[in-house]
Amino acid sequence: MTVPFALSTVEVAGCRIALKRGGQGRPLLYLHGANGAAVIAPFMAQLAESFEVLVPEHPGFGASEEPGWLDNIHDLAYFYLDFIEQLDLRNLTLVGTSLGGWLALEIAVRNASRLCALTVVGPSGIYVPGLPRGDFFLWTPEERVRNLFVDQSIVDRLLAQRPSEQEAEIELKNQFTVARLAWEPRLFDPHLHKWLHRIKLPVQIVWGEADRILPAAYAAAFKSLIPQARIDVIPHCGHLPPIEKPAEFLRAFRDFHGPIPPAEK
Repeated sequence: MTVPFALSTVEVAGCRIALKRGGQGRPLLYLHGANGAAVIAPFMAQLAESFEVLVPEHPGFGASEEPGWLDNIHDLAYFYLDFIEQLDLRNLTLVGTSLGGWLALEIAVRNASRLCALTVVGPSGIYVPGLPRGDFFLWTPEERVRNLFVDQSIVDRLLAQRPSEQEAEIELKNQFTVARLAWEPRLFDPHLHKWLHRIKLPVQIVWGEADRILPAAYAAAFKSLIPQARIDVIPHCGHLPPIEKPAEFLRAFRDFHGPIPPAEK
């Protein structure tokens, strides 16, 4: 079954963002990573069979506006707290990949009153001495794509698709915003580790076993800081398990979250 998603725009804190919304049930907010969320990926459509899935494009990304106030990941976290309140989302499942996983954690340490659980996939956000990290700011465009995946056939298909002029402009816009959020310090918040203990919700940490951007050993570091955290490592997988191994990701997701109750009236 293919669940349709409706595209709309929402204005929050004076910033208009693009929002895709589909499915029925309890709300699930998906926070994308550095590459944006221009399209609905198959795993999102499958999640929409059990949830009402909301996929916004962050301020500064894709079709969303670039607000002058966006300086760091904290600004983005407070924006989404306003977004959640404005849309009156309750009992919310928060899912984020990479930069979006970091963002989900920044949101949860500030106010988790409307959240019920988190799934973060290969999140950045903390620094662990002695664990080497990839630096995609220094990689060529092809290296950035190749280092995301173990399965290079996926990469070959992606590289074979020549972007349109509009798609190329969006890619540059996304890269610029990522640099605003994560250039210095590189992909982490030096204060986040001190406050992760505030997240008292069930947290699932999903990692690709062969992640070349952030090694899977980072998962244990996050788990040691979050009281109710569980780790799921996806074998033979890179930085984006929902894209590279969607069936395995969804299996782990459903095992963690259990039976999904009907939407509240």
